[in-house]
Amino acid sequence: MPIKNMKTISLCMIVKNESKVLRRCLDSVAHLMDEIIIVDTGSTDNTKKIALEYTDKVYDFEWINDFSAARNFAFSKATKDYIYAPDADEVLNEENQKKFKLLKDALIDDVEIVQMYYVTPSSNNTVQNAKKELRPKLFKRLRTFTWIDPIHETINTTPIIFDSDIEILHYPEGNHSKRDFSIFIDSFKKNKTLSNKILRMYVKELYKCGSDSDFLESQEIFLHFIDNTDCFKEISCALAHSYRILKDDANFFKYALKDFATDACSEMCYEIGLYYKEIKDYSEAIIWFYNCAFEVGPIIDVEISGRLAFYELSKCYQKLYDLSRPRNEEYKKMIDIYKAKGDEFKLPETL
Repeated sequence: MPIKNMKTISLCMIVKNESKVLRRCLDSVAHLMDEIIIVDTGSTDNTKKIALEYTDKVYDFEWINDFSAARNFAFSKATKDYIYAPDADEVLNEENQKKFKLLKDALIDDVEIVQMYYVTPSSNNTVQNAKKELRPKLFKRLRTFTWIDPIHETINTTPIIFDSDIEILHYPEGNHSKRDFSIFIDSFKKNKTLSNKILRMYVKELYKCGSDSDFLESQEIFLHFIDNTDCFKEISCALAHSYRILKDDANFFKYALKDFATDACSEMCYEIGLYYKEIKDYSEAIIWFYNCAFEVGPIIDVEISGRLAFYELSKCYQKLYDLSRPRNEEYKKMIDIYKAKGDEFKLPETL
């Protein structure tokens, strides 16, 4: 009986100034790898020195504000069957190291991509709408193509993806959103094009951690794409948000009302609720925050239809309570109900 050959794995990582976390990451995965390739994009600390403790395959790559270019360079240096692509701030704990070893022992040629759960602390979550989400992390280095269908035959271009139960713990040192926003903007200025996927990620990051200035900087980009994109609703929300910041009522309602020409979403109800709260029409704001929480669903950030909507409802009822003479005890009851709902809100485990 033939002996199954265990698959070999190249670790390919891009780094820059990761001296605080790199050793922690490599200690958790190095023993599972058959090759370690580290590409440095301009470190000024001792990142490269630490990398050389684990491998002699450390390369320099000039940073051009493009993660794909750096990762493609790293992948080009790989020689093993599969490529594992971690970031320096990721860790596999002991339980997930065992799962990874079992996966490596059982991996078959047919599998081309392995997804693993990505787990990020809430304080550093810039895009996730769940406590953990599946992401592609292990890739077959060389892909073979086969013909399919007995007639009108074609090449099978759909990869075979395996969803593992491995959990990668993501412990970033800080929030990289400012860096990411600059890359979105730089890419647009260079090419005047962004994919629908990237546009959606841009909106998600803005809603998770963007400042007023970040939203205003995005306005030119979203106006460029608004009439020619599949993520029309997400972009409309971001534009309504930016015009609300500018107190431009005409353009705010121009984009807010576009959402109601199709199916409404929680985020736009939230924007309208904030508009009425800002002009101190708290009763009207409550209607929209209630719709946000209970009548429609989110398309960008699940917390907007949960924790954030509940807290805004509580705040609006607090304003009505403070203004009521005599004090309206029904308002007081609603303050407590929605404050409790906000405190109890938890991200779903997975989507």
